Amino acid sequence: MSKAIDILKEELRGLRTGRASTGLVEHIRVDYYGSPTPLNQLATLATPQGDTILIKPFDPSSLHDIEKAIKASDLSIAPIVEGKMIRLNVPPLSEERRKQLSQQAKQLGEQTKVSVRNVRRDAIKHLEKEEKDSVITEDDLNLGKKQIDDITKQFSGDADKMIEAKSEEIMTS
Repeated sequence: MSKAIDILKEELRGLRTGRASTGLVEHIRVDYYGSPTPLNQLATLATPQGDTILIKPFDPSSLHDIEKAIKASDLSIAPIVEGKMIRLNVPPLSEERRKQLSQQAKQLGEQTKVSVRNVRRDAIKHLEKEEKDSVITEDDLNLGKKQIDDITKQFSGDADKMIEAKSEEIMTS
């Protein structure tokens, strides 16, 4: 369940808000010498201003590969090559786009909660099998189910809080 929450955190970092964030581009994979490599392993990422991301490649020869990967991504931001670095100007979001991104965040949250519930289902099946095989008692089974339900509620609540915070950030920035 904690892995599902960790994945949600990473996916939410990649969602655009009105401000520039290196989290927008860290996940972009660049075809570097034939292997897809995350951008944060190929370059220094910085946000010198609230609406700009600067990308300085460690290897200047990879500049055009990075530019091509950014153009191919779903960011919808045109990279500007300036010497040995790339500048991304993050435009402010329209109200309609903010609502779309908020909706996308909610969908990610729902996917996470489905994953958490799947883990719950598998754990309960495991407990029922152990009770059937006489490894645990019926009381242990009921106690285990209650503990699993409590943990599931906690993780679902964490996902809801994260989605609510991200939606608020998207709508207000």
